[in-house]
Amino acid sequence: MHRRRCLSAVVALGVIAGLLLPTVVTAPPAAAAPAGTKKVIANLFEWNWPSVASECQSTLGPKGYGYVQVSPPQEHVRRSEWWVAYQPVSYRIESRKGTRAQFKSMVDTCHAAGVKVIVDAVINHMSGQDNGGTGWAGSSYGHYNYPGIYSASDFHYCGTSGNEITSYGDRYQVQNCELVNLSDLKTESDYVRTRIAGYMNDLLSLGVDGFRLDASKHMPAGDIAAIKSKLSRSAYIVQEVIYGAGEPITPNEYTGNGDVHEFRYGKDLARVFRSEKLAYLRNFGEGWGHLPGSVSSVFVDNHDTQRDFGGVLTYKDRGIYALANVFMLAWPYGSPSVMSSYTFSQRDQGPPQDGSGKTVNTTCYSGWECEHRWGAIANMVGFRNATEGAGVVNWYDNGNNHIAFGRSGKGFVTVNDEDYAINGRSYYAGLPAGRYCDVVHGTFSGGSCSGPVITVDGNGWFAANIPAHDAVAIHVGARLS
Repeated sequence: MHRRRCLSAVVALGVIAGLLLPTVVTAPPAAAAPAGTKKVIANLFEWNWPSVASECQSTLGPKGYGYVQVSPPQEHVRRSEWWVAYQPVSYRIESRKGTRAQFKSMVDTCHAAGVKVIVDAVINHMSGQDNGGTGWAGSSYGHYNYPGIYSASDFHYCGTSGNEITSYGDRYQVQNCELVNLSDLKTESDYVRTRIAGYMNDLLSLGVDGFRLDASKHMPAGDIAAIKSKLSRSAYIVQEVIYGAGEPITPNEYTGNGDVHEFRYGKDLARVFRSEKLAYLRNFGEGWGHLPGSVSSVFVDNHDTQRDFGGVLTYKDRGIYALANVFMLAWPYGSPSVMSSYTFSQRDQGPPQDGSGKTVNTTCYSGWECEHRWGAIANMVGFRNATEGAGVVNWYDNGNNHIAFGRSGKGFVTVNDEDYAINGRSYYAGLPAGRYCDVVHGTFSGGSCSGPVITVDGNGWFAANIPAHDAVAIHVGARLS
């Protein structure tokens, strides 16, 4: 099938502008781990701490996001690229995104808005700068020397050229050699484990609720388990383990430690939306060989796949990207994460920053894409929350690119990715009779809807016209009084 030629009526109806609620919702923090009804994560990639705090109050809390994932907060090398935060030089909580005090204030503000905080933690390695230098907060460092923290004996030297990974078919290399010249920590050492746990415990003392463990594939699962055992309290753990066909290290090895990123999800979803049939999504997830949904963290794209992996949808795909996120948030598989990007035209391009290298405050739609605010995406977070735990029922497809399904008396969604409108069709939602806000196109607030209203009759049916490359979604949490 040809690549979609339309940008979707979703865009025309205000996806890019976003649909925001003006009030702040204050609630106590939920329990650690992806439990309860608020599982959606907003990945505010490279946002500075004051901007994250503000966003928790203005958008994430009111829209029902359960978590915000923030970029690595520790001291890093001095450069401008996006990846500098993944080259730590110390465990001081001071970076181009802000100071320790600003970080603590951000965590407290997000908690007050009912949003938990996940930190992207870089614990597999230190910097990749051969000549060393001075870090963001003034710490001196060498490639294998971090005064007061690590010395040369705390790193792996695997014997390959430049100590680099040369074969992903070799388990030893993947977990003991260097990933793109990043000095690889000896995570089997109790001293190193204690140092890493000390950093993570420091973050826990500041109120952090969980960790995204970067480059987990490059550490044995047992090493991560040993580090986890040294934490001062429980925390949500999600591990970055990229699946590779035929490789000896698999994501399944890591599920005993916590959730694992399912990288196949975004690539498979992009392929279906771009060139296959939405009808194939009827058993999407475990039925496609993906990880068990109970331990899977899923996303349409993230900061790595946007740049390096190819084959995924990103903000640059506009309408079709919004539709893929609508499906992800409606489909009950895994814990979903919504990407929030800044605009970039080159792979290594860093976030908007001032002359000193500090990340500037976020201004959505001006250098920052803020996909988590797009109306069709932000309002579907409420759909996900309202339907949590409800199974899929009443599946329909036309054998091609028009699908519909219910969430067992809690919600219903229909997605039309055909090049033509689907008009005059009725759908069995199985919902209580009443008038419902179409949350793809409108915000439900104060008992009213800013967009189209769908009427479900006494037998659970409704009629709707679905434009090409568009969707309609209703749920019991957006039923008009």
